[in-house]
Amino acid sequence: MKKLMTITAAFLLTVSLSSAQKSQGKIVYERTSQMRFSFSGMAGGMDQEMPRTRTDKFELLFGNNQSLWKQAEKEGVDDGSSFTSSGGAQIRMVVAGNDDVLYNNFDTKKKVEKRELFDKTFIIDDSITSLKWKMTGETKTILDMPCMKATAIRISVRSQVNMDNGQMSRTEVQDTSTIVAWFSSSIPVSAGPAEFQGQLPGLILEMDIKDGTQTFKAVSYSEKVDLAEIKEPKGKKRYTDEEYKKEREKMLEEMNRNNQGGNRIMRMN
Repeated sequence: MKKLMTITAAFLLTVSLSSAQKSQGKIVYERTSQMRFSFSGMAGGMDQEMPRTRTDKFELLFGNNQSLWKQAEKEGVDDGSSFTSSGGAQIRMVVAGNDDVLYNNFDTKKKVEKRELFDKTFIIDDSITSLKWKMTGETKTILDMPCMKATAIRISVRSQVNMDNGQMSRTEVQDTSTIVAWFSSSIPVSAGPAEFQGQLPGLILEMDIKDGTQTFKAVSYSEKVDLAEIKEPKGKKRYTDEEYKKEREKMLEEMNRNNQGGNRIMRMN
């Protein structure tokens, strides 16, 4: 324990003696997600299960002790989200959260999220919560900035979606994830990728969730940022997180009732 405290103190001293601390800017992250799909009843009578990796880019804008998380502009038309099954069916993959926007105010501990679901926009008010982090004493350099390693355990509930003969069902599954984060106190902003805001005493530049199931890695940093962009998403009606979940369930049930049937089965984790 004494050795760990000595390493941490030495690291923080190195950071404080480095160049002037950065309190605003823009980070571009690459998010890599490991997903599994299974298809049954496809043309040709062939069933298949295929692991897939998808990479997306996101931007984190920060300044005035606030942050805004959103997807970066796509560089090309083909984003790898479409593919053809062995039975000849054209499959298009849509990843939840790609068009969402997340605003955070670290002074008030408030977060506001814009979510798109079935062509409907939801504005969700909530508060920032933090995981219990453990410092490991390990260090490395990311984008020429010294970083420290921290770990945490997150217990959450995820949805598993099944589509069987036109009938969609959702199963809630408890999920325990090990989170590994690398953060830099040379950017003394308690921000990071996706929902991991207000977590550590410095910006998270790299994150590994559940042994690589999902990773975030900062690929560029710029001190130039338009602070006017960092603002709450606006909408006529606002929801709490619980209200949003109830609305989501209603919409999924309605979609299931309106489904005309079919003989294809899709399972996605």
